[in-house]
Amino acid sequence: MTKSKMNPKVDEFLCKAKKWQEEYELLRNIVLDCELTEEFKWMHPCYTFEEKNIVLIHGFKEYCALLFHKGSLLKDAQGILIQQTENVQAARQIRFTNVQEIVAMETTLKAYIHEAIEVEKAGLEVNFKKHEEYIIPEELQNKFDEIPALKTAFAALTPGRQRAYILHFTTPKQSKTRVSRVEKCMPQILNGKGLND
Repeated sequence: MTKSKMNPKVDEFLCKAKKWQEEYELLRNIVLDCELTEEFKWMHPCYTFEEKNIVLIHGFKEYCALLFHKGSLLKDAQGILIQQTENVQAARQIRFTNVQEIVAMETTLKAYIHEAIEVEKAGLEVNFKKHEEYIIPEELQNKFDEIPALKTAFAALTPGRQRAYILHFTTPKQSKTRVSRVEKCMPQILNGKGLND
C-alpha cells in the first residue's frame, strides 16, 4: 500500500483515538486495499471514489463501524447492515466490537465496499421519502388551527427540521403524549429552531 494514499489528517485522528485504535487501523487498511481515496470529513476518516463518498469509519461507546453512505442500496447478502435509527434513509453501518470480528469479516467487508463502488459507478441514487409523504399529525394540526403563528413558523423551517418534528410527534401511541410533545416543542418552533438545535 502506498503511503501517498494515506491522508495525514487520518493519521492524526488515529493517533488521538482513545478507543478503537487497533480496529480503526485495520478498517483503514481494508478500505485502502479497495483503491479508495482517503479523506477526512465530518471529523472522521472518509473514503471516496471519484469524489463520491463511499464509506466512513466512526466509533461510539459500544462499537466502531463502517458507515456506507448509500448502504440502503446494497444487496446485503450477509444481512449485516444496520440502519442506525429509523429516520436514517440512505446510510447503513456494519458494527464491530473487537479486532477479531474485523479480521474474520475482511473478505465480506471488501465485497461490500466493492459493491458500494459499483453502486456509485452505476450512478444509483437513494429514493428519499419526499417531505410531502410525512403527514401532519392531528395534534399538531389542531395547534396550527388554534395558533396561526405556529403554522407560519413551522412552514418556515427547513424540510429536514419539519420532518424531525413530525417523526417526534407521531412516535407515541397515545394522543395525550403526542399533544404534550407538540406543546413542549411549540416555543422552539416559534423561535425557528429545529428539534435538536
